[in-house]
Amino acid sequence: MLTSNQNRAAKLHFMPNNFRLLSPGDHIVCAVSGAQVPLEDLRYWSVEKQEGYASAELSVQAALKDIV
Repeated sequence: MLTSNQNRAAKLHFMPNNFRLLSPGDHIVCAVSGAQVPLEDLRYWSVEKQEGYASAELSVQAALKDIV
């Protein structure tokens, strides 16, 4: 039986300039907003926290949360 990766959250290992697919899927869930981010649109993540973000603004918001 073939399985589909559509509508399934992928598990990724985030690296400084790239990410590695650990478990198949077509999106990740933004760590701040909870929005689904298609893998082809994923541009922002934290290597230290190993989490992805939907936008630059949300990645800054996550970083500032640790400072305050």
